[in-house]
Amino acid sequence: MKIALYLTLIVKLAGSAMAAPAANLPYTPVVTPNGTTLDWKMEGGVKIFRLAVEECKHEVAPGMVIDAWCYNGRTPGPTIEAVEGDRVRILVTNKLPEPTAVHWHGIILPSGMDGVSGLSQKPIKPGETFAYEFTLRQHGTQMYHSHGDEMVQIGLGTMGFFIIHPRTREPKIDRDYAIFLNEWFIHPDTSRPNPNVMTDFNIFTFNSRAFPGTAALVAKVGERVRIRFGNVGQESHPIHIHGHTFKTVATDGGDIPESARWPDTTTLVAPGQTRDIEFIARAGDWALHCHRRHHPMNAMGHDVPNMLGVNQDGVERKVREQVPGYMAMGEKGMDEHSEHAKHMQGPDNTLPMMGGDGPFGSVGMGGMFTIVKVRQTDAEIKNPGWYKNEPGTVADRVGKPAAPESPAKGRHPAPKGTESGSEQRPASEKPVYVCPMHPDVKSNEPGKCPKCGMDLELQEKGEDHKH
Repeated sequence: MKIALYLTLIVKLAGSAMAAPAANLPYTPVVTPNGTTLDWKMEGGVKIFRLAVEECKHEVAPGMVIDAWCYNGRTPGPTIEAVEGDRVRILVTNKLPEPTAVHWHGIILPSGMDGVSGLSQKPIKPGETFAYEFTLRQHGTQMYHSHGDEMVQIGLGTMGFFIIHPRTREPKIDRDYAIFLNEWFIHPDTSRPNPNVMTDFNIFTFNSRAFPGTAALVAKVGERVRIRFGNVGQESHPIHIHGHTFKTVATDGGDIPESARWPDTTTLVAPGQTRDIEFIARAGDWALHCHRRHHPMNAMGHDVPNMLGVNQDGVERKVREQVPGYMAMGEKGMDEHSEHAKHMQGPDNTLPMMGGDGPFGSVGMGGMFTIVKVRQTDAEIKNPGWYKNEPGTVADRVGKPAAPESPAKGRHPAPKGTESGSEQRPASEKPVYVCPMHPDVKSNEPGKCPKCGMDLELQEKGEDHKH
């Protein structure tokens, strides 16, 4: 595998998704974070939309770009918004190398407009344009996606939201967001997702973006916020929000009667489903993420042995003789990974497992993770920054730092005066500490490398640390 420098992904959030109500519309426009809404024009009382299904380059997060199959150059495709009762015509042009069709998932329409290749219509061959036309007789959060070779085409990104607003809505929604859930397998050092993988995915996304490349959602204190989740992938996703309770107010089948709703903090979105939640915004920076443990993480190998509690003293040095730059990891957990990702070498076009800086240090998350930023004023929403907590409301250390833990059970400390099982060093010989990544950085005292921040390691007798 070709090895190159990891791009440092300890970056600021990729902007904030702004939901600004439009005065001339009978509804609050939906904002698709990191996405867009499809334009339309009116002709003869019909709203006309245009879609082109095509190959495109898509950025999952800074440092990772994939070769996807998209609608109008993006995945998910642009969100279609209309109103119950509208007559719509959607012109679909196929720019893929194989036939396709578009299914209007959950929408009540004539059978011949349903978009299943070979069943309800002829396939759209490369270069052809088909027209779908129907009247919207419902409202709710629906989806559109490929229904021709859908394992490959959906697996490479052909999906989008189709949101139908009611003619009137009470109570009014102040902020309305839509997030598509998806999972991918993209082998390190490659850019083409593998649609043949059925279970062991390694990249998990909100609107085809992985943290820290996900846009934050913003709102003012006291506003009613709706978040719509859609899923046409392989996995089910329990989506959890911090600091709030919400009610699931609608499914892909329509509104849930108020008497049938209950308060919750997590909603499960299975393949083929949409779920709409609503809550009243509370001040703060609040995490929003999938609660499956691997899903708010980025690329990882699932066949890595469990190294927790394993004494690796001496092993690292021996392996490094064969693999320069090797670092033993996982003995005390994976928290160190977010720091190593700043300077370690890794495959091209791959994300570190953890990334993103917060106001108190590394967030240590990835994948299906973003932040809901709730502020008091419009000015704060335009540039929310990090939330300024009230004095006395931030958890902090009590007393002095804890003493280092004693060796774990079953482990044996290195002999006095030695490191990693090295031979006794003569008292007259000064120890030399070296950075494992920058061997030119040396010191007679333990400390950290000024170039990368890694702990300096005791150089063994006869070891030159040249790579």
